[in-house]
Amino acid sequence: MPLAEIVIDVVIRTRRKTVALVVERDGRLVVRAPLRFPQAQIDAFVSSHSDWVRSRQALVRKNYRPPHQFAAGESFWYLGQQYPLVIVEQKRPALSLEGEFRLARAAQPRACEAFEAWYRAQARPLIEERVAHFAGLTGLRGKKIRLSSARTRWGSCSSRGTLSFTWRLVMAPPEAIDYVVVHELCHLKHPNHSPAFWAAVAAVMPGYKVQRAWLKKRGRDLSLD
Repeated sequence: MPLAEIVIDVVIRTRRKTVALVVERDGRLVVRAPLRFPQAQIDAFVSSHSDWVRSRQALVRKNYRPPHQFAAGESFWYLGQQYPLVIVEQKRPALSLEGEFRLARAAQPRACEAFEAWYRAQARPLIEERVAHFAGLTGLRGKKIRLSSARTRWGSCSSRGTLSFTWRLVMAPPEAIDYVVVHELCHLKHPNHSPAFWAAVAAVMPGYKVQRAWLKKRGRDLSLD
């Protein structure tokens, strides 16, 4: 039986010079192409990369998690644990964690914003405390700490010494948070991923590879999408 034809879900034309294939988290195929690139050539390009597209779609669909609906019974991460959501009649606070996430019914239409605000409020003091802890151990101190809304990276270190961490990091286990903090602190001395950099990370966290693997495997789940 012949393989089914690959469906192109979206074609986005811009002033780019090359064609790029993007398989979205739900398995849809997006083609990014130059403005005047003929459709026939797009079809031929996709066909020539059909094996990659099929394998990539199979992988993302296997790991696909439907977007949160913020309905009672859904689970949400905090510090590496999942807690169920309960809708309550209370007005304030809009969201709290008491062995379960308790969301005010009046806040349900803006539940995503309520969760993000709650996570941000937990993330800043926690991350600042862990940065201070490991700065004391390593002698490496950044100039500023900022929370970001990054979706594809847990942290970053700028050339000016600013340490940035996504608020989503507070969903991860404490040990994984520590790994990201140590990772970015070590970039203050080693602005690369050289053997010297990884040796510096290992000197502080000998088991860092376990935490890195956890984030790689479960990181896609730490989201409000």
